[in-house]
Amino acid sequence: MTSFQVRSTLHLKPTDTHTTTYCKRRDYEWQIVWRNVLAFVYLHAASLYGVYLIVSFKSKILTLLFACCFAALSAMGVTAGAHRLWAHRAYKARWPLRLFLAVMQTMAFQNHIYEWVRDHRVHHKFTETDADPHNARRGFFFSHIGWLMVRKHKDVFEKGALVDMSDLEKDPIVMYQKKTYLVVMPILCFILPAWIPVALWGENPWYSWYVAAMFRYTLSLHFTWLVNSAAHIWGNRPYDKYIGATDNKSVAICAFGEGWHNYHHVFPWDYKAAELGHYSTNISTALIDWAAKYGLAYDLKTVSAEMIRKRVSRTGDGSHPYSKEAESKEEDHHHPENPVWGWDDQDMLDEERQLAEITNKKSD
Repeated sequence: MTSFQVRSTLHLKPTDTHTTTYCKRRDYEWQIVWRNVLAFVYLHAASLYGVYLIVSFKSKILTLLFACCFAALSAMGVTAGAHRLWAHRAYKARWPLRLFLAVMQTMAFQNHIYEWVRDHRVHHKFTETDADPHNARRGFFFSHIGWLMVRKHKDVFEKGALVDMSDLEKDPIVMYQKKTYLVVMPILCFILPAWIPVALWGENPWYSWYVAAMFRYTLSLHFTWLVNSAAHIWGNRPYDKYIGATDNKSVAICAFGEGWHNYHHVFPWDYKAAELGHYSTNISTALIDWAAKYGLAYDLKTVSAEMIRKRVSRTGDGSHPYSKEAESKEEDHHHPENPVWGWDDQDMLDEERQLAEITNKKSD
């Protein structure tokens, strides 16, 4: 275990509608988790070799296509599953869909659903504070990957204990995944994708490992991490100009619809995680809508146009079509007006519940 004082961590401080400034933070002590650091070094070295195998045409094109499809399926387990279903309760799902999403989320290897949801709810309740696991105010590197290389700030544990997780504790699929995760995850995330190309089209075993397993997994991690880093720095803030989260189309494409992040932090219980329903930048919404069509998903919660108009006229940065010119405010404000982790959060306003639109309503 090694610790050192951080010398170059950045402090994010919105100063007005359009500008953001950074100042030094020197009050953090990072305790490096060397096991994770070495794992990331290997993952990236192996991924670079996988890129070499792809561009040199040593690996088969079917292996690359398979890796992309496998990555897309596992991403759905994170976006439509761990994120919108379990973390935010933005919709409800029958057990076949919940089982499918749990398997896909296991394939993604981003910690089991219970831990993923706990960290994400804390992120929303205490965004860009010391209690935020990937606090963007500590700089791009920290919010992107660095937070996984060091011990969590003590506030993450203290504030995390206050977040209600009882709904997940009542879900047998979530709790079974948590119990079996260390056994099932390596099989689904690494062994299976490396074995399939070898068994089905005779790929070289090592080539399959570096392309279908290492390259695919590492690239999918970076696409997810962009939501924590890039989508808290670059982009517009149509719904709340006082928070760090931004709407970033490039991140939305890479992360299957999770880059409309300013909207998402203002309305975390919307199953679309965006105002726009374009499936081209929100494939996860397409999956949920398809599942709702066949009765596998129901009680889809979304924001009404009236609620959006009210919010963008009050706190938007002027980039939204509904926006009205607002007087510049100088106060330092890093949080939404009413930070909640999602539907059923006890701090959610009654007005939001009343104005929310719920489609495909069905009984449990």
